[in-house]
Amino acid sequence: MRVIILFGSEIGTGEAVADHLADELRAHDVSVYDMMDFDPGDLELGDFHIIVCSTYGDGDLPTGAEPFFEQLDATRPDLTGLRFAVFGLGDSVYGDTFNRGGEIAAEKLAARGAVQVGEHARHDASTEIKAKDMAAEWATRLPIDSLVNA
Repeated sequence: MRVIILFGSEIGTGEAVADHLADELRAHDVSVYDMMDFDPGDLELGDFHIIVCSTYGDGDLPTGAEPFFEQLDATRPDLTGLRFAVFGLGDSVYGDTFNRGGEIAAEKLAARGAVQVGEHARHDASTEIKAKDMAAEWATRLPIDSLVNA
């Protein structure tokens, strides 16, 4: 099973986390793509997808993720059978919109039939915990090996 990491980032934190996750998951066949450069038509049901998504502005998707999700909404592919996990990035100072980018990504994929697995990680930039450290620990709990045998 391939692991496809898709990131949407505004200032680069999402990309750094995606690259770090790829290093952590190097025992698997891992590829990393910027959502801006990835076509939703290339989503493969047999792959495991990790979405790394920041939150921008007032609880919006980052600029780099917008084209991917706009195309997903426009083409409405059937993603039944696709499994994904989400690592969201945000800042709790924004209250109700904290980590909303990752939540929007999960909602849009689930609306097309995809199934979210594992813990939905929500990093808070207002804490002392570094996003890469949280991502490394989160990666150890992803059920990738059990999905291969499912």
